[in-house]
Amino acid sequence: MTVSNQQPGFDPAVWLKAGQGMMQGMFDFVSRQQEALKQAGIKIAPLDAAAEDTQPLAKLQQELAEQHAKLWAGMLARKPDEAYEPLVALNADRRFSASVWGQSPVFDYMRQAYLINADFLTRAADALPVADRHARSRLQFLVRQYVEAMSPANYAATNPEFIQKAVESKGESITRGILNMVADLEKGRITMTDESAFEVGRNLAVTPGAVVFENELVQLIQYSPQTAKVRQRPLLIVPPCINKYYILDLQPENSFVQYAVSQGMTTFLVSWRNPKDAQGRLTWDDYIEQGVLRAIEAVQDISKCEKPNILGFCVGGTLTASALAVAAARGEVPVESLTLLTTLLDFEEAGDLACFVDEASVATRENTIGKGGLLAGRELSSVFSVLRPNDLIWNYVVDKYLKGNLPPAFDLLYWNSDSTNLPGPFAAWYLRNMYLENNLRTPGRLSMCGEAVDLGRVACPHYIFATREDHIVPWRSSYHGRRLLGGESTFVLGASGHIAGVINPAAKNKRSFWVGDNPTAVAEEWFATASEQRGSWWPHWIEWLKARSGDEVPAPKRAGDRKYKEIEPAPGRYVKEPA
Repeated sequence: MTVSNQQPGFDPAVWLKAGQGMMQGMFDFVSRQQEALKQAGIKIAPLDAAAEDTQPLAKLQQELAEQHAKLWAGMLARKPDEAYEPLVALNADRRFSASVWGQSPVFDYMRQAYLINADFLTRAADALPVADRHARSRLQFLVRQYVEAMSPANYAATNPEFIQKAVESKGESITRGILNMVADLEKGRITMTDESAFEVGRNLAVTPGAVVFENELVQLIQYSPQTAKVRQRPLLIVPPCINKYYILDLQPENSFVQYAVSQGMTTFLVSWRNPKDAQGRLTWDDYIEQGVLRAIEAVQDISKCEKPNILGFCVGGTLTASALAVAAARGEVPVESLTLLTTLLDFEEAGDLACFVDEASVATRENTIGKGGLLAGRELSSVFSVLRPNDLIWNYVVDKYLKGNLPPAFDLLYWNSDSTNLPGPFAAWYLRNMYLENNLRTPGRLSMCGEAVDLGRVACPHYIFATREDHIVPWRSSYHGRRLLGGESTFVLGASGHIAGVINPAAKNKRSFWVGDNPTAVAEEWFATASEQRGSWWPHWIEWLKARSGDEVPAPKRAGDRKYKEIEPAPGRYVKEPA
């Protein structure tokens, strides 16, 4: 589709007015956010260009006006089919990378004007004189949501790819898009992948093993050895209870569990139950006592090893560190080493999720589901999608509803849609004591399972892995765990984000990671002296783990023992339960 400057309807006065209206809308949004912050008691200086702390805003406004004037002048001077240099860099934004955006001055103007406005609003949110850091983060988050929602790519009338596809398909793409939208409305969520392509136990979570223990909260899986000899000390993996465990055991080629087993580790894994109404009373203490500590006890009994190694991922890591602190308060040292993957122990800077947490919202949770009930998996899934609106919302609105395409099969996105509930008392306690009050980092402030806990008493060697682009667990916050835990510390920083950075198979050898021996308590000082290594971080971790796993011994011939008999084959029932 090619659109000429001379196309009927291209009236410069109309589009100038539209551009001014779009710009004014963004100014109005900033003003409304300022007013809301003031009403909340958060002090903000007036937008006075003479004030020292608001001079950056005045400069931004001046730059905005200059950029729009330059863009408009360039559009008016542009001749049909003439090569030109866009004012705004477009290559980095895949939403506007299709050539059809540049073939029409109308759509070319809209995309460039949008990017100018988006950059202004983002920088303005950063420059606003908001003293309260949490309020500033919330404002920046809200601005990002507004900016992403206002993209002209999201709407039929302002997306030339939609028009081109509709013309080429003679309207069939519009019909398909409407059917896709209706199907998702019936499901109550956006379908992100071809869900018929996957099934847990058929082509996901297929590493061979058996469930050897279960209670109301967990099943414990022991994986079958794949080597003639294994390390004497086993590994227990504690995944997050907010998602299903098979993110660590997707398909054989990208399974973290499969990798650990193939490296000669006798591997156990906690499969959390997807809570229903009957489990709506369970607490944080229950997850420690009946979950982590009970799983450690079972692994100790089965392996005849007093100190297995343990790994916790995300909130599974927070639970694991808390459980070890409870054990330490009881005078016990139940593990040889601790691995934490993208885990928060200090919640001072807790990432984008903290934008959803304040006193009012937590108090509401406590008064509704805090004494019993469920935090629905669909609600959790929606929250995580909003954290990445372009990738997990608007991308599908455009591709499925505007263009009429069906998403391809993608195992990680199938997992992402397989949501889990949380018991209300667990969720309310977690939000208040971790995200809102950040109590875990202070020795003795929290009582868990009847014990005052101190992370400093967890004195085993620990390996902390974080990812550089993590929006859920910022890597600098994860780094703070080094100064909270006792014992020898190793920190490794991976490329990419919260999931893709962790699930980086050694066989594919993609991305990179940073390692360093600097023991500093300051994350940036550590990074300044760290060295980058190409490929997956998995081999680095497995060598660290093997050094703490004892000698090689003959692999066990069967799962469990006389006390812990095989209940059912992996992956077990709990992981298959829907929310």
